Amino acid sequence: MFTKKDIQQIEMKGTTLGLVEKQIEYFKKGFPFADLQKPAVKNDGITVFTEKRIDELVRFFEKNKHRYQIVKFVPASGAASRMFKELFHFLETVNQDDQSELLQSDTSFNSVYNFIKRLKDYAFYPELEASMARDGIAIDDCLEKKDYFTIIEYVVNAKGLDYGSLPKGLLSFHSYQGKGRKALEEHLVEAAHYATDSENNARVHFTVSPEHMDNFHKTLEQVKDHYEKTHQVKFDVSFSIQKPSTDTIAVDMNNEPFREVDGSLLFRPGGHGALIENLNELEGDVVFIKNIDNIVPDRLKPETTRYKKAIGGLLTSLREQAFDYLKRMELGNVDPENLEDIRFFAENDLNINIPDSYNTMGDSEKVAFLYRNLNRPIRVCGMVKNEGEPGGGPFWVKNSRGEISLQIVESSQINLSEPNQRSIVNAATHFNPVDLVCGLTDFKNNRFDLHQFIDPETGFISIKSKAGKNLKAQELPGLWNGAMADWITIFVEVPVITFNPVKTVNDLLRDQHQPA
Repeated sequence: MFTKKDIQQIEMKGTTLGLVEKQIEYFKKGFPFADLQKPAVKNDGITVFTEKRIDELVRFFEKNKHRYQIVKFVPASGAASRMFKELFHFLETVNQDDQSELLQSDTSFNSVYNFIKRLKDYAFYPELEASMARDGIAIDDCLEKKDYFTIIEYVVNAKGLDYGSLPKGLLSFHSYQGKGRKALEEHLVEAAHYATDSENNARVHFTVSPEHMDNFHKTLEQVKDHYEKTHQVKFDVSFSIQKPSTDTIAVDMNNEPFREVDGSLLFRPGGHGALIENLNELEGDVVFIKNIDNIVPDRLKPETTRYKKAIGGLLTSLREQAFDYLKRMELGNVDPENLEDIRFFAENDLNINIPDSYNTMGDSEKVAFLYRNLNRPIRVCGMVKNEGEPGGGPFWVKNSRGEISLQIVESSQINLSEPNQRSIVNAATHFNPVDLVCGLTDFKNNRFDLHQFIDPETGFISIKSKAGKNLKAQELPGLWNGAMADWITIFVEVPVITFNPVKTVNDLLRDQHQPA
């Protein structure tokens, strides 16, 4: 199937022929659907805190956080072109002689009509106005003449703001006294509230695309000093790119390698699951993960920050207890009563499923079982009540080894044509907003090798096209899905105010993203 030239190309990407052949096998046989057992709900997979308990966890986190190397990890790869899908469509289809007719045809929230109607409510409006003025064009004149085409061109194309090509992290999301603040800046400010150490250093790591790296560095240099002075912190900001070695091969509809016009193999980015490599190399033992576009202005940060500290407090307190038990088991310092305490902790606090066979084990087997199950990376994930928003959901899932555990499952992983699976999905009460805090080191302060905890059977296959031809693309197990499948997992209910993603440009018009 592969020529010498192909093998050279594969090796130059930093991957192996064996791995590529394995990816092609997955195209042929497909990935198995998730085997949902039941939804994770309140008191059965999802913990709901009282206000008193939240306060206790916040205090625990604030008291103990100096003992940990805390990092805020922000996946920020790729251009924001999908945010501007409606605007690009307008540019492609509009009759410039009568733009208002197309504009009036759809007045829904995400419409171009709404975009133009509320143009001055965007944080980037002053930048847009200045950009157009440099070319001698006044926005108000364009609005009066109903020349919306020119305005939109200056928003999305290189002649103006070039927002259609920039990543979300470099777009102005919020306005403060008429000045726009970029998503990158908002994440720095948020980090200053909870991700600081005893010397007030705040560590933030962004994953970015190679073509945007210089722009991120440039923006950071422009704003860093200001926020350090304003918040009395020192920022330690680092960047990494999604490794080319995590790209996956594409195939045609017959599962043969898809080839470019020049005969070379086509590889595609492996999705956010590829970022497990970046996370695995991150220096830090407590890591908060949050998407680049899920950020709020300062007026709403206190509650978001409070819940960040609460899930951080839960993670660190559970880790301390688990570490204590692991040390005692390693020293052989456990009796039957201690074993029962550890089993109860594993099952009730860490959601570890204890199989019936556990009861027939001898004490040494029980110690080995508990030791193995407690000595894993741990994550606490915020979950939001489902109010119709898209996103993966929390479920109890059985894996290929027959083990049942808590997992975040995407809809594409579920066989919705199967009545039992569909009824489990319909009974779900929460969805995943991507609000995690992770423990990446063991009780001896050694880093876990995160590769050991991936379930390779949880990838995705989708149909794409290139040069007018259909192809199959493969995504690696998602970062918070299969890439963390064998982690200890705790789900906690967090309020919907902590979930404010910007999927379309008009999402910036929602109250949560507007000044008070």
